[in-house]
Amino acid sequence: MARFTWEHIHLRSPDPEATAIWYQDKLGAEVVRTPQKDGSTRIDLNLSGQKVFIAKAEAGKAADAPSSPYMGLDHFGMTVDDIQAAVKELKAKGVPFTMDPTTIRPGVTIAFLTAPENVSIELIQRG
Repeated sequence: MARFTWEHIHLRSPDPEATAIWYQDKLGAEVVRTPQKDGSTRIDLNLSGQKVFIAKAEAGKAADAPSSPYMGLDHFGMTVDDIQAAVKELKAKGVPFTMDPTTIRPGVTIAFLTAPENVSIELIQRG
């Protein structure tokens, strides 16, 4: 059986800063702000060792992910050692995918599956 481990949780919010502060204040998350080349700031969290990415949900613009919801939980990601084998195994079990394995940059391949209640899960293989 394929081995699955946690990678990250990705949230969408109309106000990522306010969302980050809530997680910091309420749950003790560490807020990580990383300046981007375009002058914006990426906001991530370290929540008890779990990476949480927070992206801005623009009014009237769908999220840039397959079948992604507008706000709230966008998806969570899990790492796999062999994404092709993991996808094959899950498809054999009837798991639907919204994106087959796709190399998004050298050394990073992702796929998206749909879990019950339309929860989107990203599988990611790095390296």
